[in-house]
Amino acid sequence: MANFILLSTPMLGSSFSAYRVAIIDGAKTPTLTAFYQAIEKGLGFPEDFEHDLESLDDFLNDLEWISASDVAIFVKNSDGFLAQEKPKKLFELLNLLDATAEDWKWVDDDMAPKNVKIVFQTSERIISLLDEEGIAYVVQ
Repeated sequence: MANFILLSTPMLGSSFSAYRVAIIDGAKTPTLTAFYQAIEKGLGFPEDFEHDLESLDDFLNDLEWISASDVAIFVKNSDGFLAQEKPKKLFELLNLLDATAEDWKWVDDDMAPKNVKIVFQTSERIISLLDEEGIAYVVQ
């Protein structure tokens, strides 16, 4: 099952009402630095988050401070999301998010499972990037 969901609207529907959601405004996150700040705030990362890809990977594969079993990262205005970054950086992030969401489906018995979804307000740019990387998605 796809970990990425593309929505035609800039708002999440009622199916996400029980989710802990980090809302990321792509228009305000043209760089990784801005994204790290937005996701740190949106998911309430602990203070030792280091604003880099390795630390993001560590924190997204932990999530122990989030009590909700459903977690979503929602990027609205996705045309501007990481628009100032090189495509390689964006591909690394998209693949990390996909792998993280997939890993949460197969956690050890001593961890509480999480249902992690990556949601984008759809755009031709995002569709093209996901297709180019071979990342599965569903359109809602």
